[in-house]
Amino acid sequence: MASRFKSGSVEITEGVGEVLGHELGAGCLVCLSGELGSGKTALVRGLARGLGVEDVPGSPSFALMNEYAGRVPLYHFDAWMRGREAALLSEGAGEYLDGPGVAVIEWAERVGELLPRPHLLVRLGHLGPEERSIELALVEGETPGQGARSARECLLRAKTAAEGASGLVELGSEAPR
Repeated sequence: MASRFKSGSVEITEGVGEVLGHELGAGCLVCLSGELGSGKTALVRGLARGLGVEDVPGSPSFALMNEYAGRVPLYHFDAWMRGREAALLSEGAGEYLDGPGVAVIEWAERVGELLPRPHLLVRLGHLGPEERSIELALVEGETPGQGARSARECLLRAKTAAEGASGLVELGSEAPR
């Protein structure tokens, strides 16, 4: 089941990320999907604040990953550039995807088949000039592995966080796509 919300501003999207960051813990994998300008990096900025990160994350488009220290480490990946699939495998990114921190991958749809399952999927989309949709879903595998409990817990915490975020409007729930 996916839950959908509407954000009316960048600040609200960051606020959702911040509340989410307060809820998530080590071992959570958050995969962000959405077109350019849909709020992926804004959500990560808020998530970082919620994790106690003092630096302000930018998009790691020209680096495979940026790491930030906080209450729980944040591993911020970007899969935008072609060839990232091979880099994710050969550069040892796997150890971070289920590691001692929260891993976030922007443009996750580009490497989706390589990602461990289950994981939390956050789809962001344009609803208007300032409005964005935020959809939270759990992506499960055919045989849920060790991370299934952690991923389900991440999803429940994410939904709770989104419901408690100031200015966010719930659009409802639907079956996963």
